[in-house]
Amino acid sequence: MRFLFAVVLMVASGSSFAATQCTTADKNTWQDPDKFQARLKEQGYKINKFKVTKGNCYEIYGFDKDGKKVEIYHDPVTGKVIKSEIED
Repeated sequence: MRFLFAVVLMVASGSSFAATQCTTADKNTWQDPDKFQARLKEQGYKINKFKVTKGNCYEIYGFDKDGKKVEIYHDPVTGKVIKSEIED
């Protein structure tokens, strides 16, 4: 029973990221994805995967400057972090 509860929690928390809505702004107002990634790399991020989500977010998977694994959703217009998950 505990195992099933844990699985349900993991699925529910994962789906909350999938449902993240970052912006409804026109794509012509979004930051250039290559320049956006370059700025993150200048801040010490290592990006393994970059994508645009269904919720119009720039999503990165990789590592922060401290070497911690990250999954971060950014507003593509402002660059603001909308959601992040960091593993130790």
